[in-house]
Amino acid sequence: MELFSDLIDPNRNLLPVDGIVNYYGKILPYEKAHQYLDCLLHTIQWQHDEAVIFGKKITTKRKVAWYGNEHYQYTYSNTTKQALIWTKELSELKAIIEEKTGETFNSCLLNLYHSGEEGMAWHSDAEKDLKRHGAIASLSFGAERRFSFKHKQTKSKVSILLGHGSLLVMKGKTQSHWLHSLPKSKTISQPRINLTFRTIVR
Repeated sequence: MELFSDLIDPNRNLLPVDGIVNYYGKILPYEKAHQYLDCLLHTIQWQHDEAVIFGKKITTKRKVAWYGNEHYQYTYSNTTKQALIWTKELSELKAIIEEKTGETFNSCLLNLYHSGEEGMAWHSDAEKDLKRHGAIASLSFGAERRFSFKHKQTKSKVSILLGHGSLLVMKGKTQSHWLHSLPKSKTISQPRINLTFRTIVR
């Protein structure tokens, strides 16, 4: 496993094969990032995430929210969510990321991890509602957390530490060939909010 701790070169591909992942580093000053973190914690309509696994409905400790240009529907883990319309702050962040990346997005799935005891298991974002091979921009606020990739065939791994106000972009065939996860950590007590800007297709 290769660990990229603070590699800030958006032109470098962190994956060795079969996909593209670019890390932009911290794109917002600390104070501005902290303002957004506080605002998102208190203004987003957070709900506990739900999934249907083997016919059983599971409710997670992690909370989520779904926003977009329109009331898009998005189905994953056998549950369907309907998007709320952008808040002022989410519109601002969307504009910043689109300028940085040259990509365009019409929706955002937000995740709230209350501490390091909450994480995300291995998965890929390849649902039929998403643009095929489209870019997914991941903006992080709060606690620094490890984010890992695992190749579906070779099982090789790559990890990076995502800091407060940092941006990571996954694109190309990444979702087809790689899984990603947010490993749990008992040593982290602070919350983390992750915004994943995406493109929904009708």
